[in-house]
Amino acid sequence: MAEVVGDWLNEAQIPNAVIDLDWLRRTWPSPPGDRFNMAMTLRNLRSVAANFLDSGTERLVLAGVVETTAQRERFREALDVPMAVCRLLVDLPVVHARLASRHENAQTALAWHLNRAGELDAILDAARVEDFCINAGTASLPEVAAEVIRAAGWADTALSALLSQ
Repeated sequence: MAEVVGDWLNEAQIPNAVIDLDWLRRTWPSPPGDRFNMAMTLRNLRSVAANFLDSGTERLVLAGVVETTAQRERFREALDVPMAVCRLLVDLPVVHARLASRHENAQTALAWHLNRAGELDAILDAARVEDFCINAGTASLPEVAAEVIRAAGWADTALSALLSQ
């Protein structure tokens, strides 16, 4: 999804960077007590975001999960720019079908992700850290990305013209 938001911004000639938080945390092993390697994620995000912003990037699009208000604040501090959090809403059976397709040759990974999907849904329902929610269950990726852009308040004149085509 983040890549498609980035594509819309590219088309409108708005300098942007898309950052996948999973890749910023991808190291093994994670330290004890830091299940998803949040410390490394934030450390890398500070550097990467600063580099992009210093080079003229106007919009940072992050793909990842924010589970708590404390995490949200840590992300905001790492970015040092205003931030909006979007929650993409997808019914669990649809999530499970998408995961099965994505991990069809990796049964251990599939089992973990299937379990995590339900766990994460409950965590996000309780935490309510998002600024807005977008239904991403049935619409196309470009349609959902356009909704994200509008809800984030990024649909300036050039981008609005593209989104309405």
